[in-house]
Amino acid sequence: MEDAVLEMSRLGLRVDAATGDTFVRAYAAAGTIPQMEAAYRRHKKTGLLITRGAIRAVASAYISQQKSLQRAFLEMVAAGFRPDLTTFNIRAAAFSKMCMFWDLHLSADHMRRDGVAPDLVTHGCFVDAYLERRLARNLTFAFDRLDGNAEPVVATDAIVFEAFGKGGFHAFSEVLLEATAGKRRWTYYKLLGVYLRKQHRRNQVFWNY
Repeated sequence: MEDAVLEMSRLGLRVDAATGDTFVRAYAAAGTIPQMEAAYRRHKKTGLLITRGAIRAVASAYISQQKSLQRAFLEMVAAGFRPDLTTFNIRAAAFSKMCMFWDLHLSADHMRRDGVAPDLVTHGCFVDAYLERRLARNLTFAFDRLDGNAEPVVATDAIVFEAFGKGGFHAFSEVLLEATAGKRRWTYYKLLGVYLRKQHRRNQVFWNY
C-alpha cells in the first residue's frame, strides 16, 4: 500500500478522502500499529474527512494488539511521531473500555511530557473506567495526574464522539455546563464531585427498590 501512495504522489495524484480512509482501515485490520498510526497521521494532515468507521477500526486495532501497543507507540514516538489530543483520546477511549488503568496512566504521563493538555474527554475516560470497576475513591489520584483543577473544555475532534459515543461523565458534564453557563466557575474536580453524588443517589434508589 505504501508503494501505491508513493506512486500516486510521483504522478501528482492527490489521495482523496475515500482512499485515505481505506488505507487507515486496511492497516488497522491487517497492518502493524506503527503502520496504522502513520496512515492515520497522513490522512489527518490532508484535512480530509475521517469516517466513524475508520476511527472504530483504529480503536479495534488498539484493543486487539494491546499487548504490544505501548512498545509500538513508543517506537513511533522515537521515530518522530507526535500524537495530538485527538490521537491520545482515541487510545484513552480504547483503554477505558477495557479498564486498562496502567495504560491510561502511562498515556496521561505521556501527554504531560509532551505538553498536551487533557480535556473533558480525557478525564471522562478515566472516570468511566474507574466507576466500571467501582473504584471511585481512587479517582482523586487519577485526576491529580491529569489537570483536575483546570476549567473544563472539549478540544477533541468530534469524530471521536460519533465513533464511540460520549461517556457518562462527558455527557453529564456537558449538560451541566450548558445549564449553568456563566453562573459558576467549574473545574474537573467540581464536576466529578457532582457526578459522583448523582451516581451515589442513583445507586441508593436502585438498592432500596
